[in-house]
Amino acid sequence: QVQLAESGGGLVQSGGSLRLNCKATGNIFSINAMAWHRQAPGKERELVAEITSGGSTNYAGSVKGRFTISRDNFRNTVSLQMDSLKPEDTAVYFCYGNIELTGVANHLYDFWGQGTQVTVSS
Repeated sequence: QVQLAESGGGLVQSGGSLRLNCKATGNIFSINAMAWHRQAPGKERELVAEITSGGSTNYAGSVKGRFTISRDNFRNTVSLQMDSLKPEDTAVYFCYGNIELTGVANHLYDFWGQGTQVTVSS
């Protein structure tokens, strides 16, 4: 069906930057919203940033002004530029897509990537 593949996680010092990338492949007709979520140890998964197909964005208050989400509708990719990283940003980051499949008109499905680890050291 559809796969979301993340890349770009890693270890960085506090104040540093990382860029996460996610590419959606498979039986895709169109992609509605795309987003990044994260889950820290012992905590629930939370929305970090989301972007509509038209480019409207929404950010969690804790990352506003430090993170920037972008997407390429032609390539079915979404990216998250993370600057001024803090230790509390340490988490597994998951790519999300709300996707209409080829041959299944007018029905959107939720897909998730496997996650990529981001660790920020103090």
